[in-house]
Amino acid sequence: MRFELFIAWRYITARRREKFISLVGVISVLGVAIGVAALIVVLSVMAGFDNDLKEKIIGANPHVSVENTAGMSDVDPAINRIKNIPGVVAVSEYINGQVILKTRQMTMGVLLRAMNLQRQGHEVVRIKDYIIKGSLPRLPGQIAVGSELARMFDLKAGSELSVLSPVDGKKYNFQVSGIFKCGMYDYDSNVVFCGINDAQNIFASPGAVSGIGIKLKNAYLAESFARKLRMDLNYMYTVKTWADLNSNLFSALKLEKLTMFVILALIVIVACFNIASTLIMMVLEKIKDIGILKSIGATRRTINIIFTLQGLLIGFIGTLLGLGAGLGLCGLLKKYQFIQLPKEIYYIDHLPIQIQYSDITVICVAAVLISLAATVYPAKQAARLEAVEALRYE
Repeated sequence: MRFELFIAWRYITARRREKFISLVGVISVLGVAIGVAALIVVLSVMAGFDNDLKEKIIGANPHVSVENTAGMSDVDPAINRIKNIPGVVAVSEYINGQVILKTRQMTMGVLLRAMNLQRQGHEVVRIKDYIIKGSLPRLPGQIAVGSELARMFDLKAGSELSVLSPVDGKKYNFQVSGIFKCGMYDYDSNVVFCGINDAQNIFASPGAVSGIGIKLKNAYLAESFARKLRMDLNYMYTVKTWADLNSNLFSALKLEKLTMFVILALIVIVACFNIASTLIMMVLEKIKDIGILKSIGATRRTINIIFTLQGLLIGFIGTLLGLGAGLGLCGLLKKYQFIQLPKEIYYIDHLPIQIQYSDITVICVAAVLISLAATVYPAKQAARLEAVEALRYE
């Protein structure tokens, strides 16, 4: 063990005449630990929410959408072309449009979505995985509605409803074939699914579709796939990814995560002020020791290193304790789910936890660096003491 590290460790662990200094040192360690643990838990919860939301968005939307503002009629050549691109799992045309949903009790505007189930429409979006009652529309005149929409309209599998065309106001009668729940309120309360032929009749556009939906092997490679597809299609169409369609939401989540990191990092910063005050008081207590060290040949650099290492050890111990506490609490939350959430608000009944080790690395490195910054002033003050001045009144 190096001389400076040995002395620094002895100063931390040795019994002191001034018990108050020891207490402040313990508080400094606990402050760093609490700050690190809080950062790990909060960022893991936010990453869990972010991942859960992404999974729901990916499941309810095509990974990549190809559209044309003028509309698309003959899509078979484009679909066959896209199918042969590596990484594509499924391709199908779709129709999106606003319609009016009507029952005897209520009337409401909703988004009508239609996929070609005879092609690969049921694979492009995972709507079949979200069905909680009944099934997807299999026959003409069948429709699937979201769980919140079913609750508002008091619908169940087999219920009758009408869809009013936005083109000519014509009424089309449907039977509810199933009810789905994907976990996003806007989706479950504003979206209905029907067959593509029914949608073409409603929008008075036989043979025309809104666009082409594409499912990829890896949804997180959608952006690079979209760039290649734009070049391959010679920019004839608008190509958007699932992230493009929800960019504002993900930007808000990213900003919120950064804000929480900054706010909670203040806990660590406050704790590091305690480290600085502990070292300052320790310098005053160890004036005689500093004088003796200098009289036997210790340089200013040696004294500076001793007190710097002392502060770093306090910060490092606090960081390790916080790391253990944070990971332990995340593990308990993930396994036992003892914090319950109201389903009516969040649509999940527990805190989602996703430990991202890149975040944890940043947290630990930041805590140690802040601890290092807190040692600069006290260490310099200790190094400036002269042996003669330190031992004058001893």
